[in-house]
Amino acid sequence: MAYKPFDLTGKVALVTGGNSGIGLGMADAMAQAGADLVIWGTNEAKNAAALDSLQQHGTRVIALRCDVGDEKAVDEAFAQTVDRLGKVDSCFANAGVGGMAPSVMQMSSEEWHRVLRVNLDGAFYTFRAAARHMVERGEGGSLVGTASLAAIEGQPRGEHYAATKGGLISMIRALAVELARHQIRANSILPGWIETPMTAGWTDNPKVMDRVLTRVPQRRWGRPEDFAGAAVYLASPMSRYHSGDELIVDGGYRVF
Repeated sequence: MAYKPFDLTGKVALVTGGNSGIGLGMADAMAQAGADLVIWGTNEAKNAAALDSLQQHGTRVIALRCDVGDEKAVDEAFAQTVDRLGKVDSCFANAGVGGMAPSVMQMSSEEWHRVLRVNLDGAFYTFRAAARHMVERGEGGSLVGTASLAAIEGQPRGEHYAATKGGLISMIRALAVELARHQIRANSILPGWIETPMTAGWTDNPKVMDRVLTRVPQRRWGRPEDFAGAAVYLASPMSRYHSGDELIVDGGYRVF
């Protein structure tokens, strides 16, 4: 019998912000590996397009409109997810927004809370719902958060974004310890410079290309599909003893 360590047949994965960018790249890989998928997003048109693309892999896929910064909406969407697909084995808290201010002195309270609401509060609401479900089922599971190199490197004028990603890593470490006895593991993925809708206007900026791309040993920007392996691994039984960790996917930028 063939050894199929990364076969996700029979597994259900939830990806917030799964209708584009890194989230869609991860969802697509898991669908190809046999997983049934649930994607959450706030843009109905992007949800529909992602749904059409993911369904071509032949697994069950649903797309739900959910604003992860809305506590009630998260609980309702999670309940609907379980009602329609029966369970959630892996939960990827990937939804996020970017943010930049002229300076920290000029950053408004509204801008600060706008980013925290989605990136940190949203991840907490999502993980809390998933943890409750996984503990009740008693069959373990995998929690994965999309953080950023901004969590471990200084990001001027983006203190709110950096704070959310640093907080996310700390939250996931705590989850890894608290939920281990329930066979639930928790890990972070830290993307480097990736070509996504969120980075549009940056990765094609000549100044950014000169200063940043020259520091990427692979000499290219990352792409959503570069997160395929990490997603399938973390959703598979192969990562059953891997928890509380940060997986950096940046083409070598961090170490160069």
